[in-house]
Amino acid sequence: MTYFMSLFLFGLVLGLIAVASNPSPYFAALGLVVVAGLGCGVLVGHGGPFLSLVLFLIYLGGMLVVFAYSAALAAEPYPESWGSRSVMGYVVAYSVGVLLVSGCFWGGWYEVSWVPADELKEFSMFRGDIGGVALMYSLGGGMLVISAWVLLLTLFVVLELTRGLSRGTLRAV
Repeated sequence: MTYFMSLFLFGLVLGLIAVASNPSPYFAALGLVVVAGLGCGVLVGHGGPFLSLVLFLIYLGGMLVVFAYSAALAAEPYPESWGSRSVMGYVVAYSVGVLLVSGCFWGGWYEVSWVPADELKEFSMFRGDIGGVALMYSLGGGMLVISAWVLLLTLFVVLELTRGLSRGTLRAV
């Protein structure tokens, strides 16, 4: 299990580097889907399969909308791919940054700190993810409402930023 978690975390970092370094929305959306899958794999490894499934389905639905919207607004005939020189420069710079930051914290990371929620099952009546979902809805209701309002505000900000020359969000091509 440790090898799978290391593989998921390594792929997650590489996917985040790929998303951050790519200027084209086509490849960035593909990278985000891969990062979402690997992040949900990390959640499954830590004992949250239900939460992982829900997040993955919600995130893929949101990514479908974002990808369709960004692809409609930024129709490039020749998008830059991950093999371009400028993109590879960003990949190298971000990789060096990740290595430097991880080198600062390397001594404090141990496999023992990766304890899944189900490892302490003698002391728990529920699984880790089910108890977390119940706690989120019972004590975290205010945060849930605030999160919904932040997402609505973000939608309006993105629509306002992409309006462009007072033509509205839907443009004739």
